[in-house]
Amino acid sequence: MTLDITVRGSAEQHHPAERATVALAAAIEGPDRAVAFSSAVAIQDPLSAHLKELVDLHAVTTWSSDQVRVFSHRPWDGEGRRGEAVHVARVQLRAEFTDFERLSSFVDHWSSVDGVEIGGVEWDVSAKSRRVHEAEVRKAAVDDAVAKAQTYANAVRRGKVVATQIADPGMLVGPGDPSAVPMLKAAFADGHGPELDLTPQEIVIRVEVDARFQAD
Repeated sequence: MTLDITVRGSAEQHHPAERATVALAAAIEGPDRAVAFSSAVAIQDPLSAHLKELVDLHAVTTWSSDQVRVFSHRPWDGEGRRGEAVHVARVQLRAEFTDFERLSSFVDHWSSVDGVEIGGVEWDVSAKSRRVHEAEVRKAAVDDAVAKAQTYANAVRRGKVVATQIADPGMLVGPGDPSAVPMLKAAFADGHGPELDLTPQEIVIRVEVDARFQAD
C-alpha cells in the first residue's frame, strides 16, 4: 500500500542590505494657506537640489517628489472650543540610496531642518539580488521538504519518497495565504554620537513550501 506524506519545507538566507529608501516631507502649517504652500515648496527646492547632487555622486539611484497635499483643520483648545483654521502643506519625497554613509549624513542634516519630516528608512537588497536569492531559497525549501518526507518514510520502514505535489503554503488544501510569498524582513538601528550612523540589519529572505510525497 502506498504511503502518502505531506510536509512543509522552509529555508532562509541572510544578506547585507544593498539599498535604502528614505521617505521624507517638507511640511509647513500656518494661518495662511498660500503662505504655507509656498513655504513648503521653498524647503523642497534645496532638498531636491541635494538629491540631484547625490545622484551625480552615484549615492542615490532614484528619487521622486510627486505627492503634494494641502489641507486645513481647526484644532481644539483646552476648553473644548474650536480654534481658527490651520492650513497644512506637505510635499512628499522618496529617495533610494546605495551609499549608506551619505545616507547617514543626508538624514542627519535634514532631520535638523525646521519643516522637514523624516518618515523612516526601508532596507532591502537590489531587485536583481532578490530574484537570485529567492530562487536559491526556494530550492533549499524544497530540499528541506524532501528531507522531512524521507525521514518520515524511513521511520515507518518505507522506501524512497517521490514528490507528487509542491505548492506555496496553504495551496494544497485551499486558497493561498500571505505566508505563501517570500518574506523580506529588515530593520535599522539608530546611530550614537554627534552624527547619525544608520547601520542596517541583515535582510532575511525566507521561503516556505508545502509538498506531498508517496513512498512504497
